[in-house]
Amino acid sequence: MPAAEKTSNALPDRADAVVIGGGVIGTSAAHHLAEAGVNTVLLERGSLGGGSSAHTAGMVRTYFPGDPGTGRMAVRSLNAYHDFAHRTAAPLALKRLGFMVLFTDEQQIAGFEATRHAQQAAGVQVGLISAREASELNPLINERAVLAAAWSPEAYHVDGLDIVRGYAAGARNHGARLFTHTPVTRIDDDNTVHTPRGRIKADSIVCTAGPWSGEVASMASVDLPLTPHAIEMLFTDVPPPPHREMPMTMHASSGLRIRSWKDRILLAMGMPKAEEAREDWLGRISGHLGSLFPALDGIGLHRAWSGDFDASPDNTPLIGQHPTRRFLYAAGFTGAGLCQAPAAGEKLRDLLIAK
Repeated sequence: MPAAEKTSNALPDRADAVVIGGGVIGTSAAHHLAEAGVNTVLLERGSLGGGSSAHTAGMVRTYFPGDPGTGRMAVRSLNAYHDFAHRTAAPLALKRLGFMVLFTDEQQIAGFEATRHAQQAAGVQVGLISAREASELNPLINERAVLAAAWSPEAYHVDGLDIVRGYAAGARNHGARLFTHTPVTRIDDDNTVHTPRGRIKADSIVCTAGPWSGEVASMASVDLPLTPHAIEMLFTDVPPPPHREMPMTMHASSGLRIRSWKDRILLAMGMPKAEEAREDWLGRISGHLGSLFPALDGIGLHRAWSGDFDASPDNTPLIGQHPTRRFLYAAGFTGAGLCQAPAAGEKLRDLLIAK
């Protein structure tokens, strides 16, 4: 077992807070709670960071089109990542790439302008650039297919597992106990949490179980309106030279996202629609690639990895507490948990301490 996951086998009888879920949100919560002096136990059904946290494009960014509220959370979180080694005693390598959104019709530009002030008021660094400026930042872009682009320099490559390990180490250093391969099987009305390892009485339960958050909440008779959201990441073949590292680039219309990944390109555009054949979905992706990035026209596409994310009805996270029982939750990040984990952990800490 890796050193980061070593723990005693004995589940304690009780804890001030039992965090359910050991991904980036759960380990952030455990760290911030333990740091504040809360007697904290974390339960993870598999390995730390083995769920949604392992199935991302490995980017933290602050610009979320049309969503300055998430941007505010992300700005707060990015500041925490810059201070990560000081807070957790674990190094965190942030490599700046930037984030660009390509606009291919005038309505998209108007939508950007309508929220620009709110984005900047939230601390998000973002501006409108021309198609030519966009192609200078990412030479793969077909300048004639793009009207303009949003450009946000504050976007970084990061290994999500480094964040999980750092927060887990920080939590342990402050006295938290983390139990992996310990799924929750039942939650009683008095907040007794049952697992195959035994049971533990929690003064407060903190649900951070990603795609399983709805299932965990239902055990406690709490309704979280979450829907699992599947996504598949793809690799291209090695693109033709010259190939240089480029920012994460998203097409506003289709949601297609591409970014450099070693000598290839990593991309995502959801999953096939209902009743859509996989080959048709890949065909749609290839069509957008050929139009927006001509050098990638006809390039081979291969499965990289896939996973499920927890999505709320409006794709913004649910962070709060049940009105009548000591049950807190942070879920519905729709694949953007890395971007918001520090702020989410801080919010959960503040909610619990205020109870």
